[in-house]
Amino acid sequence: MKLLILSLLLALSFLNLSASQNSIDDETLKKMIGKMLIVGFDDEEIDENSKIVTQINRYELGGVILFDRFYNDRTKVKNIRSAKQLKLLTMKLQSFAKKPLLISVDQEGGRVARLKPKYGFEATPSAKAVSDNDEYMSKHIYNALAKTLRENGINCDFAPVVDLALNPDNKVIYGLNRSYGANSDEVVKYAKIFMDSLKNEGIVSVLKHFPGHGSSLGDSHEGYVDISKTWSEAELEPYIELIKSTEVPMIMSAHVFNSKLDDKYPATLSYNVNTKLLRGKLGFKGILVSDDLQMKAISANYNIERIVTLSINSGVDMLLFANQLATQDIDALVDVILKEVKGGNISIARIEESNARIEQLYKSYKFK
Repeated sequence: MKLLILSLLLALSFLNLSASQNSIDDETLKKMIGKMLIVGFDDEEIDENSKIVTQINRYELGGVILFDRFYNDRTKVKNIRSAKQLKLLTMKLQSFAKKPLLISVDQEGGRVARLKPKYGFEATPSAKAVSDNDEYMSKHIYNALAKTLRENGINCDFAPVVDLALNPDNKVIYGLNRSYGANSDEVVKYAKIFMDSLKNEGIVSVLKHFPGHGSSLGDSHEGYVDISKTWSEAELEPYIELIKSTEVPMIMSAHVFNSKLDDKYPATLSYNVNTKLLRGKLGFKGILVSDDLQMKAISANYNIERIVTLSINSGVDMLLFANQLATQDIDALVDVILKEVKGGNISIARIEESNARIEQLYKSYKFK
């Protein structure tokens, strides 16, 4: 009798899941998928007929990411030429969008800055240089940066970096002076100052790169990066403290492989890292955004179907396709994710969960 009841319950659960999978029409589902995408595009000027504008409205895209130059041709302007041009671009992006739109950049300071002095913007020191200042001066630096971002229509900054400067041979973090130091308390102190400055101007901050990129030897832009022998739990300390002590709206995943945390997948694709560790153990409630999924650590090892399915199922809420290292057609991307959902490889519940987190972010920051 118990076996019969259990069988009936399982059958009902399957029917409910099937009904849920089929209760949302394809166009609505495409827009729910679109909300989970942050994409790059090639234009410094747009109008109502621009491809990115069509895609923003067709899929209600969650966001865009802006770059000053093309990755493979540094002489060619991509999205940012000057303050006047950038203001017009961001104003048009928001005016053409029917739904809230995150307009994001990587503006850390130092070597990682899209708004550069040569385009007419005020320079911001690197994280390492900022950490040589006291709190008063650091607040002044980051208040000025946040004001510049707001004035130019940027509402999401992929910063601050909270990786620890643990490996002098690390070229992508240590070598570019992107870390505040090797001490977690110092990293947390300056990261908080940066985050507060951004929040005061209505800009979303993004901690990166979870669960830690500071001990790595390789660059995940270029290929597979294994940190299993170099990573330590100390690299989680900034996240633990910041999640506990302040509002953390977004965290960016790293494309690093760490067999101590998952013996099969790199962090961006890992349920163990993103759901069990970050959400379960560390208690993170905000949005998890992937690092650029076109970086070689991911794109050279997985096809697009596996990338989107593993990312979303791992707990990633927003997928970043920067269209710098490669070109991803957005129509095709949405169709791939739709197919994976309709095929049962990604649940509607995961899509709904991510959409709810994104909606909560819009409300928290009063995005219209």
